[in-house]
Parts: sequence; C-alpha cells; structure tokens
Amino acid sequence: MMDDDGSAALEFIAVGVTLLVPLVYLITALGAVQEQTLGVEAAARHTARAIALAPDAVTAAMRSERVLASISDQYGIDAESTEVSVACVPADAACPSAGATMTVTVATSVSLPLIPAIFGWDEAASIGVEGAAVQKMSRLWGGG
Repeated sequence: MMDDDGSAALEFIAVGVTLLVPLVYLITALGAVQEQTLGVEAAARHTARAIALAPDAVTAAMRSERVLASISDQYGIDAESTEVSVACVPADAACPSAGATMTVTVATSVSLPLIPAIFGWDEAASIGVEGAAVQKMSRLWGGG
C-alpha cells in the first residue's frame, strides 16, 4: 500500500499553476488589446474634432498631427504603424470642406505580449484594431 500523505497539496499546486499561467497571459493580452482599442477610438474622435474646429486646412493638418502624437503617447500606440485616413461625404468635395460629413479612421496593430521578435512571430501574433469617428463640418468652415 502506498502512502499518499501530502500529495493533495502537490497536485493542487501543479493544477493551479497549469491553469493560472494561461489565465494571467489571457488577461494581460486582453488588457493590451483593450488599451490600444481605446487609444485608436480616442485618436479618431479627437482628430476629427481638431479638424472640425480648425479655421483652415493647414491649421487642421497641424492640429491633427499634434493630437495624434499626444494620443499615441498616452495610450502607447506605435505612431510608425498607425494609419489615419480622412474621408468626406459628398465624395466630390475636397476633404475637409465646409458642410461635408467627415469620417476619420485610425488603425494600428497590437503585438501580443511575450512573443519574440524572431522569425516574424511578433507580426504573425498581432491583432489589428481600428477606430472611427464621424464629424459634421460647419457650413462656414474655412471661410476665415
């Protein structure tokens, strides 16, 4: 007959660690994705607002770059891999223009934590996130 005294504690530790490590990684990965998602949403919203409140296109471009840089710093977004697009309706109008409905879209990718940057694993294990904001431009925008 075998003596099983003390093996329950050992089994509990082994099973606990086996379940705890993936759970901690999942929480960390979801936190990173959520942070970047909130960041691109904020970047799109604040960039659209900065463009809509600017008096002209040159000022709008300058302000939108500053806003995007600030949001990127706050949320830890890689500014190099961030793509920003601005589109307006009606499509035949210059963007931004007075009276148009402007859509600002900000997209980036989130690298999952603890994935090494060898053999392109970090790029294969990245998740794309995108945020968009719609802003109605004033009828008097750019008029002085």
